[in-house]
Amino acid sequence: MFGTALIVFREVLEAAMIIGIIAAATQGVPARGRWLVGGTLIGLAGSALVAASMEAIAQFADGVGQEVFNASILGLAVLMLAWHSIWMAGRGKAIAMQAKLIGSAIRGGQRNLSVVLVVIAIAVLREGAETVLFLYGVAVSGSSTFPEMAIGGALGLAGGAAVGATLYLGLLRIPVRSFFAVISAMVLLLAAGMAAQAARFLVQADLLPSLRSPLWDVSGILPNESAFGAVLHGLIGYDAHPAGMQVVFYVTVAVVIAACMRFAKLKQPSFKPQPKHTS
Repeated sequence: MFGTALIVFREVLEAAMIIGIIAAATQGVPARGRWLVGGTLIGLAGSALVAASMEAIAQFADGVGQEVFNASILGLAVLMLAWHSIWMAGRGKAIAMQAKLIGSAIRGGQRNLSVVLVVIAIAVLREGAETVLFLYGVAVSGSSTFPEMAIGGALGLAGGAAVGATLYLGLLRIPVRSFFAVISAMVLLLAAGMAAQAARFLVQADLLPSLRSPLWDVSGILPNESAFGAVLHGLIGYDAHPAGMQVVFYVTVAVVIAACMRFAKLKQPSFKPQPKHTS
């Protein structure tokens, strides 16, 4: 449930921030609301098509070994999480700046309002499609039941929309950079946990060596079935008795994503105000 809530929260918040920035920058523009709502609905419809496609893919791959299929879905989810985290680390400022520039251009009359529909639709579709893939990965990992995922999804949706709204209204006093740094760290650990789950499936399919199983066993102290153990499993992929290969996958993915995010931040372009030309 907690992993689901975190994924949905982050994706909804990022889409809400794009919508909020453009909405704030186009205040006073007639009929802007219709274009904002239209773009959001188109993006949601596209996300629904992606969800339907995932179900079709699952049925098509029914003849494939269940462990291999589950590991493939989890691996794809890890790659998407890694790409998303690294890309956002390097392009976060650029995305916000571009949204502001688009809104300003519309307000100044240099751009047509139809641009709002396109930008919002793409943002919602991108975040929605990623959410579908990540949640499918959570489902095949077996870490959450459908009711738990539904509750987590509802909590993440409500939380992301609420924080996005407070950012739009200027009510959130927490520095946005620090806020996203914490969320990014949690998503990194979630991706590492999914990688460890993929390794477990591949070990069960005899496609990878276990490298000793279990590598350790702390189920007597904090079992997976306990309330706190379930929370940690959903958030960071905790396993009381992991195989050695799971630990290798976990550490490798966490280190690689963290290093790439750090490199992307160092290479992030800086935006400097353009000097005003006087005649």
